[in-house]
Amino acid sequence: MKRSHSKTKETREDYRHSRDSDRSRDRDKTRERNRDRDQERDRDHYYYENRNNRKNVSHRRNRDFEETNREERSYERHKLRKVKDHREAKENKKMPERNKITDKEMEKGETNASDEARQNRTVDLLTSRTGGAYIPPAKLRIMQAEITDKSGAAYQRIAWEALKKSIHGYINKVNVSNIGLITRELLKENIVRGRGLLARSIIQAQAASPTFTSVYAALTAIINSKFPNIGELILKRLVIQFKRGFRRNDKPLCISSGTFIAHLVNQRVAHEIVALEILTLLVETPTDDSVEVAIAFLKECGMKLTEVSRKGIEAIFEMLRNILHEGQLDKRVQYMIEVIFQVRKDGFKDHEAVPEELDLVEEENQFTHLITLDEATDSQDILNVFKFDAEYINNEDKYKELSKEILNSDVSGSESEEEDDEEESSDEDSTAVAEGKEDIIVDNTETNLTALRRTIYLTIHSSLDFEECAHKLMKMQLKPGQETELCHMFLDCCAEMRTYEKFFGLLAGRFCAINKMYVTPFEQIFQDSYHTIHRLDTNKLRNVSKFFAHLLFTDSISWEVLSCIKLTEEDTTSSNRIFIKILFQELSEYMGLSKLNQRVKDVTLKHAFEGLFPRDDPKNTRFAINFFTSIGLGGLTDDLREHLKSHPKPVIIPVLEQKSESASDSSADSSLSSSSESSSSSSSSTSSSSNDSDVSSDEDMKKGKKKLKKEQRKKQMTKENKKKHKKKEKVKKMKKVK
Repeated sequence: MKRSHSKTKETREDYRHSRDSDRSRDRDKTRERNRDRDQERDRDHYYYENRNNRKNVSHRRNRDFEETNREERSYERHKLRKVKDHREAKENKKMPERNKITDKEMEKGETNASDEARQNRTVDLLTSRTGGAYIPPAKLRIMQAEITDKSGAAYQRIAWEALKKSIHGYINKVNVSNIGLITRELLKENIVRGRGLLARSIIQAQAASPTFTSVYAALTAIINSKFPNIGELILKRLVIQFKRGFRRNDKPLCISSGTFIAHLVNQRVAHEIVALEILTLLVETPTDDSVEVAIAFLKECGMKLTEVSRKGIEAIFEMLRNILHEGQLDKRVQYMIEVIFQVRKDGFKDHEAVPEELDLVEEENQFTHLITLDEATDSQDILNVFKFDAEYINNEDKYKELSKEILNSDVSGSESEEEDDEEESSDEDSTAVAEGKEDIIVDNTETNLTALRRTIYLTIHSSLDFEECAHKLMKMQLKPGQETELCHMFLDCCAEMRTYEKFFGLLAGRFCAINKMYVTPFEQIFQDSYHTIHRLDTNKLRNVSKFFAHLLFTDSISWEVLSCIKLTEEDTTSSNRIFIKILFQELSEYMGLSKLNQRVKDVTLKHAFEGLFPRDDPKNTRFAINFFTSIGLGGLTDDLREHLKSHPKPVIIPVLEQKSESASDSSADSSLSSSSESSSSSSSSTSSSSNDSDVSSDEDMKKGKKKLKKEQRKKQMTKENKKKHKKKEKVKKMKKVK
C-alpha cells in the first residue's frame, strides 16, 4: 500500500509540473500577442506620421523584429519538447517494474474494499435508528452467509435481531399447558444478553392480554429463580410503569401494571411491602379511579397479603371502611367497596393467589426482591438496544455452558419427581382398590347443586361487565350436565331484576358463541318457559321475553324454537299472548319491521312460523291477524290477509231456527224462517263486517260475542211475545164471531 501511495505522489508531481509549464507557455503567448499588438499600433502611428519621410525604414525595421520574435518562440518550444521527452523516457523505464509490484496489491485492495463496503452496507441496514427497511428472511440469510467474521458488528446485529424475534415468539405462545416447554426453549436463547428484550416482551404481552397475567407471572418466577437480575429488571420496570400511570391518571395502565405486580407478589418474586405501599398510595387520597384500582389490586393479591401481613391488610380495609362511611365517592365505587368486603369475608376463595398448575417454583429456590416505590428509578432502557460486544464469542460460549447446566439439572429434578409421583400413585391405587370394596355413599340432597347455583349467582352479581363474568364462569370448569343449570341460572337472575338488563342477554349470547353445546339447553328452556309462562308475574314475564328476544335477534338460538307456539284462541292464554306480544315488539325494535317481515317470510323457516300465522282455519287466521294488528305489527299479516280473501267464506247455519219450528204453525213457520233468514243475514253481515274490520284485542272479541248473544235473545223474546199477542187476538175474534 505504501508503494501505491508513492506512485500517486509521483503522478501528482508530474501533473503539477506539466500544468505549470502549460500555464507559463500560455502567459508567454499572451505577452507576445500584446507586444505584437502594441508594435503594430506604434508602427501604424509612426507610419502615418512619417509616411513621407520614413516609409522604407519602418518596413524594414518591422520585418526584422518579427523574424527575431519567431526565432525566440521556436527555440522555447524546442526546449520544452526536449524536457517532456526526457521525462517520458524516465517514466517508461520505471513503469514495468511498478506494474509488476502494484497489480497484485491493487487486486487485494479492491477485494478488501468491496468486502468492507458490503459489510458496511449490511451494518447500515441493520443498525439504523428505526431498524432499517424490512429485509426478507431469505435475503437476511444470504447477508448472514456473506458475513464471515462472527465477531463483527454486522453478524452481532443479525444475531440480535434473531434473538429478538425468537423471544417475542416464545412469549406469545406461552400458556398454562406449555409453560415448561417454553421456559426450556427460552433458556436455550441468550436471555442474559437479551434481558431487556425479554422484560419488554413479557410486559407488553401482559398488557395486551391481562387474563394471562398469572401465566406470565409464573414464567417470570421460573426465570427469576435462575437469573434473579432479570426478575428484578421486570419488577423495576413494572413499578416505574405504575408510577407513570399514577402521575398521568391513566387508569388502564395502573390496573394492568398493578395486576402484574400483585401476581409477582403471589409468586414471591416481589416483597409484600411493595403491595402495601401501592395500596397506601391509592387509598390515602381517595378518588373514584384510585379506589377502583386499589380494589382490583386487592382482589388479585388479597389472599397472599392475608397470609403474610395480616395487620397491613387490616389497615388497608380500615381505610376503605372510612371512605365508605364518608360517602363522597360514586355509588358504583361504594358498591365495589362493599363487594370487596364480602370477598374478604369469603376468604378470597374466588381469587386464588397461585393456581396449582402454576405453582412451579419451590419456596427455597425463589429470590424475593424488595424494591420500594422510591427506589425504582432506573428502568435500564439501554438494554433494549443493540450494543457491540468485543468478546462476543467468549460470552456466547459461557452462556451455552450455563444453559446446559441449568437444563440438565431441571431434567434430573423432573425425573426424581416423576419417580416420587409414581410411588405415590401406586400407593393411592392400592388404597383406592381397598376402599372400592366398601359401599359407595350417594348424596341425594343436591348440596352440590345448591353450592353451584350460589357460586354462579355470586359470580354474576360481582362482575363489572359480561365479558369478565363469562371469563370467571368459564374458569369454573363445569362438570358434564351442569351446562343446563348454568343456562337456567342466567334466566332466573334475569327474571329477578326490576327491569330487563342487557347484561344477561349478552352473557348468554357469549356462551352460545363460545361453545355450541349451550345452544340446545337455551332452546329447550325457551319451550319450557313458554308452556309454563302463566306461573310468572308480569315483571318476570317481561324480562324473560326480552331475554329470548335478544337471543333470537343475535341468532344465538335457532328460530325453529318458535314452532312450539300456536296462536289460536283455544291454545293460548293471556300470559302466552303477552309473552308473544313483548317478544315480537322487542324483535321489531332490534331488527326493524322490514327485516322482521323478511325473516317471517323466509322459506327455510316456514315450519317455525306455521303456528304463529295459521292458515288451516279462517277463524284462527282472523285471530292471528287481529292479534298482530292490535300490538302494532299488522304489517306482518299481509300474506294472511290475502290468504283470507282468497279463501271462500263458510256458510253459517242458524241454531235458533230448529227451536222455533216445534212451537209454531206453518204460517208462523214462514214468518219465522224469513225473520231468521233476515237475522242470519244480519248476523252474517255483522260477522263479515267484523271480519273485515280489525278487532283491537281478545277481550273486545269476547264482549262483541256477548252483545250478539244478548241481541239474539231479545229478538227471540220479541218474536215470542208477538206470537202470543196474535194468538190472543185470534181468540177474541172467535168469541166475537160466536
